[in-house]
Amino acid sequence: MAVYFDHRIKAPDAAGSPTHISWHTVHPFLAVASLSTASGGSVDIYLEQGEHVPDTHIERPFPVTSLCWHPARPLLAIGWKTGEVIVFNKQDKEQHVVPPTHTADITILTWSTRGSCLVSGDRLGALLLWRLDQRGRVHGTPLLKQDYEKPLTHCVFRLPPPGEDLVQLARAAVSGDEKALDMFNWKKSGFRSSLKMGSQEGLSFFVGLTDGTVHYVDERGRTTQVASADGSVQTLLYMEGREALAVVTETLLLSLHLLTPEGEAEEVMKVKLSGKTGHRADLTLIEDSLLVTAVGEPVLRFSDFERGENYILSPEEKFGFEKGENINCACYCKAKGLLAAGTDKGRVAMWRRTPVSPSNQRADGKDAWTFQTPTEIEGNITQVQWGSRKNLLAVNSTSSVVILREQAMSSHYHQQTAAMQVSPGLLNVSFLSSGTACSLRTDMHISGVFATKDAVAVWDGKQVAIFEPSGATLRNAGTFLCESPVLALHEESVYTVEPHRVQVRTWQGTVKQLLLFSQNEGNPCFLDICGAFLTVGTDLAHFKSFDLSRREAKVHCGCRNLAELVPGVGAISSLRCNASGSKISILPCKADNTPDSRICFYDVDMDTVTVFNFHTGQIDESDTGLSNRQKNNKNTIYADESLRNLIPVNHFWDQSEPRLFVCEAAREALAAPQQAIDRHPPAPYSADPAGEILVLSFFISEEHGFLLHDSFPRPSACQTLLGMEAPYYYFTKKLLFQKRGVYFPIPGEVDGEDTVQSGHHPIPQMVAKRPLRDFVGLEDCDKPTRDAMLSFSFFIATGDMDEAFKSIKLIKSEAVWENMARMCVKSQRLDVAKVCLGNMGHARGARALRESEREPELEARVAMLAIQLGMLEDAEILYKKCKRYDLLNKLYQASDQWQKALEVAELHDRVHLRSTYYSYARHLEAGGDCTLALSYYEKSDTHRFEVPRMLSEDLPSLELYINKMKDKTLWRWWAQYLESQAEMDTALHYYDVAQDHFSLVRIHCYQGNLQKAAEIANETGNWAASYHVARQYESQEDVRQAVHFYTRAQAFNNAIRLCKENCLDDQLMNLALLSSPEDMIEAARYYEEKGEQMDRAVMLYHKAGHFSKALELAFATQQFAALQLIAEDLDEKSDPALLSRCSDFCIEHRQFEKAVELLLAAKKYHEALQLCLEQNMTITEEMAEKMTVPKDSKDLSEEARRELLEQIANCCMRQGSYHLATKKYTQAGNKLKAMRALLKSGDTEKIMFFAGVSKQKEIYIMAANYLQSLDWRKEPEVMKSIISFYTKGRALDLLAGFYDACAQVEIDEYQNYDKAHGALTEAYKCLSKAKAKSPLDQETKLAQLQSKMTLVKRFIQARR
Repeated sequence: MAVYFDHRIKAPDAAGSPTHISWHTVHPFLAVASLSTASGGSVDIYLEQGEHVPDTHIERPFPVTSLCWHPARPLLAIGWKTGEVIVFNKQDKEQHVVPPTHTADITILTWSTRGSCLVSGDRLGALLLWRLDQRGRVHGTPLLKQDYEKPLTHCVFRLPPPGEDLVQLARAAVSGDEKALDMFNWKKSGFRSSLKMGSQEGLSFFVGLTDGTVHYVDERGRTTQVASADGSVQTLLYMEGREALAVVTETLLLSLHLLTPEGEAEEVMKVKLSGKTGHRADLTLIEDSLLVTAVGEPVLRFSDFERGENYILSPEEKFGFEKGENINCACYCKAKGLLAAGTDKGRVAMWRRTPVSPSNQRADGKDAWTFQTPTEIEGNITQVQWGSRKNLLAVNSTSSVVILREQAMSSHYHQQTAAMQVSPGLLNVSFLSSGTACSLRTDMHISGVFATKDAVAVWDGKQVAIFEPSGATLRNAGTFLCESPVLALHEESVYTVEPHRVQVRTWQGTVKQLLLFSQNEGNPCFLDICGAFLTVGTDLAHFKSFDLSRREAKVHCGCRNLAELVPGVGAISSLRCNASGSKISILPCKADNTPDSRICFYDVDMDTVTVFNFHTGQIDESDTGLSNRQKNNKNTIYADESLRNLIPVNHFWDQSEPRLFVCEAAREALAAPQQAIDRHPPAPYSADPAGEILVLSFFISEEHGFLLHDSFPRPSACQTLLGMEAPYYYFTKKLLFQKRGVYFPIPGEVDGEDTVQSGHHPIPQMVAKRPLRDFVGLEDCDKPTRDAMLSFSFFIATGDMDEAFKSIKLIKSEAVWENMARMCVKSQRLDVAKVCLGNMGHARGARALRESEREPELEARVAMLAIQLGMLEDAEILYKKCKRYDLLNKLYQASDQWQKALEVAELHDRVHLRSTYYSYARHLEAGGDCTLALSYYEKSDTHRFEVPRMLSEDLPSLELYINKMKDKTLWRWWAQYLESQAEMDTALHYYDVAQDHFSLVRIHCYQGNLQKAAEIANETGNWAASYHVARQYESQEDVRQAVHFYTRAQAFNNAIRLCKENCLDDQLMNLALLSSPEDMIEAARYYEEKGEQMDRAVMLYHKAGHFSKALELAFATQQFAALQLIAEDLDEKSDPALLSRCSDFCIEHRQFEKAVELLLAAKKYHEALQLCLEQNMTITEEMAEKMTVPKDSKDLSEEARRELLEQIANCCMRQGSYHLATKKYTQAGNKLKAMRALLKSGDTEKIMFFAGVSKQKEIYIMAANYLQSLDWRKEPEVMKSIISFYTKGRALDLLAGFYDACAQVEIDEYQNYDKAHGALTEAYKCLSKAKAKSPLDQETKLAQLQSKMTLVKRFIQARR
């Protein structure tokens, strides 16, 4: 932790009130100009801790007006009120007076960019440019002399372009020239002199005048007016990166000008800066784009030229600032990114600018600034200035000058005792076991502290002081001179270091033992004590440990070289040992002194080193000492990506548990080398304050290796990890406030919660503690419980839930079981969680866990357990992992995280989007935010009834909302409300715009305007309106109008009722046909009862589907036309008896086709077929299909079904429908008859297909015989099919006869005796294989074939 300690300058007695301060840009030299009423003006030079530099006091009887240091050499230019200019050489202690030329106040005094020339200007407008040598002496006459006749106010040099040789050298370096690259490397002494920065120094500059003009003076001495402003120029700001010049007047008018290479300026912007007048503004330019203005207001004003935005920063009262405390001045340190501002109450506020990294873009506006620990001094601060390479801050408070120097605060924790430095000589010591605290003030400038329960040691690198508790205070127990940079305490021994040895001393400094180190081992520079073991690290990366349990220290672990054990290690940054001395953790740095992402663990017993890499989250595979389990797991310690890419910055072992290790780690992008600030050895890295620091704890054992125990971000109120001892982690608090030179962890005066009473004065508690994850609720447990919980934590880390359960089963504490249940969330062991909830008596949680078992995802069930235990963040992560966004949405709603709930619903859970909007609207309404609730009711599409309910007490607002929405439902609701209030005319208007025609008709009827109501009903055709009008006409006995409107309302039953009552038979028939079947039957009965118009009754019965009644009535009244219509509508679903009766009717009237259809519908297949035969009716394919009974039909047996199919096929054969007959024969299973029918059809293609699929011998032969009847001589395919069918049918004798016929054809028609001979040969082969009924006939035929073959062969030979 680093804060700013103040060092007041030790001014000579003759010096008065300081008026000007100026830092050297390189060296820690501060020039302070003072004014005394007795002696006049003077200038003194001071060092970084306020020490006055001897022989640097320069005094004149008149005041100093300007101070300016040389940019590189220790030369200070001083301007006086009389016009005198002195150049003081701090190194030689010489004063060189510039030739007296000025006669008025020196208002401008500026060195050129490289310091070879000095510009001076006065209040009368005279401006001179002098050339000086390296000692500060003026060479000859001025290079330039110009008289502007107006007071000069400010001067700024323009940076020259790089020399031609540098440009060419840069190009060569980029192209790969090694010599050019070496010349750029200034560390190589041989090339330092050969790199030239250009032929000459740029001497062009801008100068501002009180009349508002700005003049440009080029290198030839020519002056040109380039800008003009309204008012006196106060400041000129040159923006090198933009090549621009900003001009600010005393009235805060800013103009921005772009510069050309010739020095011409083009105005591109002109604005008026905010701020009160009458106070000189202090202006600071940051990175050529951000202008900071302090004008004596409680705020700093920022103007961002690049983004075009303005904002303000102000110190908060909670950090000790008073209300209305004005900021007078500000200054920015680019190296630290710090902006310091001084107030009129003597306080220095600081803000740090968020750095830009490749993975982190800088925040915008005021969010880019983080408030830092303020510092309080005395007086009214008029000037603050950063300076020197050490980035020191000088503060001028008119009465004195204070140098603020950043320093690391020393702190230490050991044996339940914590000590923390709160000022250069003040410590806060907390005895955590007793809860007491005390302050320890010393005369030395503390650079280190070591605390134990018996004593506290402090040292400053020259002296060591030992203090021991005495009641409520600490008394000095020994002081001795010692230049040891580090120190350690154990019991009554003090351990200090000298070159190549560690001294064991008494508290009074007497050396009682020496622990020696060889020349090769190096000088001891690190000491650590844990338990009874001392670990020593050297500057040559060697380490050794000692056992302190005896009277004298004994070597426990011999000296080892870390560089030999771990390749790539440069040095040791820090080292720690565990409580048993068995393991030593070492934080190394690389050979180039850059941060290392590794921590090395040395096992003393096994003499092995294990290296854990925080960058990868794995143990380096080349290391030894790994457990088999971790080797099998590829050495991965954690798989969470967020825990990778880290750099360890601090580490500790538990004070009593040797397996428990903890460290702090920062993101790699945020870790950076830290400058040494008054602390030896310096901390190796420091993370950016805006970055997140993680605290990670591990269990380390021989059997299980490395096990991640817990990880969490370091608490925001804490500065750094101080140590750990179960059940707590210990942290130092951030020092947020300074009061009278002492830093406090809380703003303002201390309060009771953060203080410890010691005597009569409250002492702020500087140490924060956080319980280990498993010890939440068990902070005050006894040692057996603590040991059991540590065993529990260890087994949980190993994943052995059974052993973890055994370790705490005897503990009767709800908090323990709750911790166990929390572990079950991490390990997802719901079986153990049920036991834990039972022991906790958590009935609600047990029930919720049991109900969650219906969820299919394990993570969802575990999330429910986490919710019951209050682990909402874990539940959120689990729901996201299993993508149960519906349950995540419910969680957000229940935990009042409505914005997250809306985001989840909009992106992932759109099924519940409207319900989420509705729930949020109800939440807003309950909170009184009706305006926002109204918009979410609209989004949920429930505004039509929820908004009227919500605004029912605010009728004017409701009326405005309804008229604005123009929603019919809302208009109707409002009209109904007005109607309930008897405002009929207004209600009619809203019913009209809502197009609620029924309500319009209803009100008109109520008002007696039946004619208007009838018009609306006729125009709109609204059924409800028409029905209401019809009821009104019926009540007035206007039957025809009532029937008309009942008809328009589709209320046919009411219209039919009126027609029957009033004998309107004609209208009755039409209405009945339009109405339902029930109304048709009622009307038919009406006609039937009257005995007239029976045809209408039959028609209505028919239309209503009452066929039996219609047929009965039609037969009774001999309505044959109606019977015919009824018969046409009958199908297989009708009553069989009814179908039979209709078929008889059709036969009587010779409508045989209809009769057949009805018989088939009645499933009287034989009767239908018989009718077709008797009446010689052609059976169509559709009719045949209807006659075909399905195989699974229960109406006919399988045998009867086949018989019916053959009868159908026979009938089809008789009528010549051979294809249809083939189909029916096939369905009947008689393929031979099917083939015969197909042969009669003569369809060769189907015959061949049928033969191929039938696969019956007889059918093959029949097909082949049929094909022989065709002209097979001209169709080779037919010939092949004949041969194939005879072969498949095994009719070889027939095939032989076919070959014989083929041979005869070849002879008779083609005289091709060769082919004939081949055919005869095939015929002979087939006949010889055939099984003939008569062997004698077969022999005869074979002899005949043999004779033919012989004759044909002889003929062929003869012809040849």
